[in-house]
Amino acid sequence: MSAYRSGTIAVFGRPNVGKSTLINRLLGHKLLITSPKPQTTRHRILGIKTTADAQFLYLDTPGLVWGGKGALARQMDGATASALAEADCLVLVAACPRLQDDDERALDFVKGLRGDRPLILALNKVDRMAHKEALLPLLAALAERRIATEIVPLSARDGSNVEALEAVIARALPEREALYPEDQLSDRSDRFVAAEFVREQVFRRFAQEIPYVTTVDIESFREEKHLVRIEAIIYVEKEGQKAILVGQGGAGLKAVGSAARRALERHLGRKVYLGLWVKVRGGWSDDARALQSLGYGSDN
Repeated sequence: MSAYRSGTIAVFGRPNVGKSTLINRLLGHKLLITSPKPQTTRHRILGIKTTADAQFLYLDTPGLVWGGKGALARQMDGATASALAEADCLVLVAACPRLQDDDERALDFVKGLRGDRPLILALNKVDRMAHKEALLPLLAALAERRIATEIVPLSARDGSNVEALEAVIARALPEREALYPEDQLSDRSDRFVAAEFVREQVFRRFAQEIPYVTTVDIESFREEKHLVRIEAIIYVEKEGQKAILVGQGGAGLKAVGSAARRALERHLGRKVYLGLWVKVRGGWSDDARALQSLGYGSDN
């Protein structure tokens, strides 16, 4: 009988390669928010999957961006660096059909941190390739460079070969007992998840700068007999941004709230009342004290 394995897996890479989508697929349920826009992930978030043979502790990280400015960018860089430093196994996610310059920079970045820890290269988005055999020269070239312990092509969107990645990760984890109870799914509270689900809808429904000047603060989270009652404030930095987010007759805010409420009901398995307000808090994204009060930096 093989020994039980357990450990942390830092999933990292440049923005928009599908890191959060991949972790959701590995977990078998939605924990992490996703959107087509880069840098949707702002926090280091732990997702826990426990099986009969192993416990996987997946650390989602903000996308690696070089030269980012402002306090929020520094906080996001710190969250990624912290996850990479503590993980037992590293998974670099890149997107087919080739490694981009920023993927190479990510490899260089982790080289000095890696030590003897396993590094797995997950080549995501193979579902976009009409001819999968076109991937073979890239796989051969990467194998020759010996940049990773193993290379796994896959699709986080449709699940192709994701089980193979999990098997590779399991073999790379240290032999030890589970670190968390088997029924625990994350180190984050439902209150935190509620804020993230609201922010996800802002990212999905608004263009240009609106998502990047927006954050969400949960004012109250009460579990009542028949429902969960949540009151939240969406902060922006300017009055004009507030007007865009609220929309004509409140239509924009109503759409965000309805979609977020449905997602929360699926996550919590209960009816949800979600009250949303929009307030202006000038310069919050470049104010270290404001970021701390809004929950940023506590995961570093």
